[in-house]
Amino acid sequence: MTQWFFRNGELARDGWQSVVDASLEGWRHTGLRIAQLAYGDSAPLESGDLERLVIPLAGSFHVEYTTGTRTDAVETNAVELGGRRSVFDGPPDVLYLPVGASATVTGTGRVAVAEAPVSEKLAAEPHPVTYISKGDVPVELRGAGRSSRQVHNYGTPAALAASKFIVCEVITPAENWSSFPAHKHDTAVPGTESRLEEIYYFETAVSRGLAAPPEADPFGLFATYSSNAGDIDINAIVRTGDIALVPYGYHGPAAAAPGYDMYYLNVMAGPDTERVWNITDDPAHGWVRSSWEGQEFDSRLPYRESEGQ
Repeated sequence: MTQWFFRNGELARDGWQSVVDASLEGWRHTGLRIAQLAYGDSAPLESGDLERLVIPLAGSFHVEYTTGTRTDAVETNAVELGGRRSVFDGPPDVLYLPVGASATVTGTGRVAVAEAPVSEKLAAEPHPVTYISKGDVPVELRGAGRSSRQVHNYGTPAALAASKFIVCEVITPAENWSSFPAHKHDTAVPGTESRLEEIYYFETAVSRGLAAPPEADPFGLFATYSSNAGDIDINAIVRTGDIALVPYGYHGPAAAAPGYDMYYLNVMAGPDTERVWNITDDPAHGWVRSSWEGQEFDSRLPYRESEGQ
């Protein structure tokens, strides 16, 4: 069976902490780069047939980018991306870069770059460079009770004009479950289900308000299992920097262990012409959604910027 789960550092390449792209067997539609930058470091992004979304994970960053082609005026601009202390401190500023753009990211901290290959037809009419400030990022509180989680929808169709990808991030407080009921999006059923690859990039931390000893080891749990579209089996303890790839199959739950909060960044794209996230629940578990009715939402959410940041 093809490997679909990678520990922190196993996908390191060319100065990046992790790189997911089409060089991985069986992977075609999405990409992700993670960089840990020290003061004065920079991460280059070469031009090509990719659209990108630059997402500060920890720290703030300066992005200098160039757009244009031989037939269009070439322009170089720069933007400051206000970040955050950690992924558990509310959403960051993000920057969308269309096909053909190149960029250099400079700063101190950890940054993610979501990617998706764009066909020649779609590339002929690229979307504009788009900056979304943290104050304008749609924040959604989803689920209820122990299924409460917080979603930052900066790269969804409602928030961002893009060619292929759908990008969001999820915070799951300690002891809560997300990505559940287990669901799939691997079969084209118009209006019902999309075909989307999905990347999960994880981070974990001691839960807000708790004092933990130095030997504390934050973790969560993540699972996938097979559907008619293909065989997959992940049952993993996940920690900061780990990556799960979901080319097909049911996925979920993502469970935050007691004492530890869980975060994941999702990047989705697929071969369908419509950019939409339609899912099918596992019939054995879909009923759970109705059990949320009447439950109170977790009072710990929403997580916002820490005081003094």
